[in-house]
Amino acid sequence: MSLQKIFTLNQMSKQHQIHVDSEIGRLRRLIIHSPDEGLGNVIPSKAQDWLFEDIIHLDTMRAKEYDLYVKLLLYFLDPEKIKGKLKSIDAPSNNRDFYKPGKKNYFHSDKVMDPQSLLADILEDVEVKNKMVAAISAYEDVSFVIQEILYDLPANELAKAFISGILPDERMIFPPVPNFIFTRDIGVVVNGHILLTKPATRARSRERILTAYIMFNHPAFKDYKDKLLEITNTEDHFLYDEDEKNSKTVSLEGGDVMTIAPNHLLIGLSERTSLHAVSRVIQILFANDVVEKVSVIKIPNKRAFMHIDTTFTQVRKDLWVIHAPFSKKHIDYATRDLIPALGEPKELFAVDITQFHKDHTDQPVKFEFLEDLLDNISKNDLKSQKETEFIYSGDGVFPFGQREQWTDSCNVLALKEGVVIAYDRNDKTADGFKKKGFDVIHAEELIQKLDKGAIDTDKMENTLILLPSAELSRARGGSHCLSMPLLRDSIFS
Repeated sequence: MSLQKIFTLNQMSKQHQIHVDSEIGRLRRLIIHSPDEGLGNVIPSKAQDWLFEDIIHLDTMRAKEYDLYVKLLLYFLDPEKIKGKLKSIDAPSNNRDFYKPGKKNYFHSDKVMDPQSLLADILEDVEVKNKMVAAISAYEDVSFVIQEILYDLPANELAKAFISGILPDERMIFPPVPNFIFTRDIGVVVNGHILLTKPATRARSRERILTAYIMFNHPAFKDYKDKLLEITNTEDHFLYDEDEKNSKTVSLEGGDVMTIAPNHLLIGLSERTSLHAVSRVIQILFANDVVEKVSVIKIPNKRAFMHIDTTFTQVRKDLWVIHAPFSKKHIDYATRDLIPALGEPKELFAVDITQFHKDHTDQPVKFEFLEDLLDNISKNDLKSQKETEFIYSGDGVFPFGQREQWTDSCNVLALKEGVVIAYDRNDKTADGFKKKGFDVIHAEELIQKLDKGAIDTDKMENTLILLPSAELSRARGGSHCLSMPLLRDSIFS
């Protein structure tokens, strides 16, 4: 590695403070992953195995949708990279190279980072490269010949191949990791610690390996090595029989983890996050004095609700968007009779909420409804002086609540308190925002106004930004899923 490269990476390390103590503090730094060629190789017969509901049109997802997401993030987090340069950036002759990690004209921001670029950085180190080639080759069970080809690739090409599964000659050598665009799931910053997750399915396991190598080897994270918290199976897990192994498996995905306040973490118990993982996370966080309390939110074990962030996210201290059937008003609307009392399971949309406090874990607190927990957070943890309000998926109107939750109406990313990115296809939910006094603006229109200086991001408030989503929504994740925040302003600063 050249001295200049080492100097640049060390400077990057000094600039990379990592701290998140809320879901709504001003966003300053994050990890995203632009859709790579692997997404374009998902075929119908493998779509569900690879956790997609449908095959996507890659060029549309990139140029018409995700590029706008990148532009928004840069205008808010690193405007010098983009302001006044749109015409050149989007010129057809530039072939979108501004958005492509590994290209000469890539935007290279230390505030909006891509794992492909971070991988390319660490793969310049021969020792790291050798370890990674061996690890990925063993995990994917490739031939010795393929392993030798990987050793010979330059860092940029190797990083691309590790993610897409495609060699420079366009041979596909192992499965893609199409869910890597959902960087929320690979790790979560909890105050000054980084919780490294453990995916529930093999389809996402290569992401975990890549992320671990980045976190333990990239200079941007070198000051946080002692703050990395890995979640793994128990040391004797391999001794269990298959039934016991399945019942005691540890799986945790970032969509089920929210750093909601400096003293409080939310964890979902869901289709993707297991009971044993939740227990281990609570023990680790309390043992390391990371938070004072953890609330566990058990949601139905269904594909539609794969993580808790598909059912609710935060907009302001006093405002949340939640899945309508989980609300007090709508709970049990399908079975409001004596069936539960006769021994059938609780209603289809029931949630079970248990809160653990560090100093008395043997005295958990129960919440009957999701709104009760969120109201408690707003008033007690976030010190909101206003009445807590809720926007419901589909504006609370059946059947739009379920339709729009499926396309991630409850999954919004806060760029700052009260300014969030959502998908444009969820019209009824957008109506709910309007009723709460929000300005609703399409991403393309906002980008043009930001470029002309007609809008100042520092002065924006109570705004819903609508991102084109015809293809992104097929992948089953919203703007919240598409982000791994590394740094937010403290909610109490």
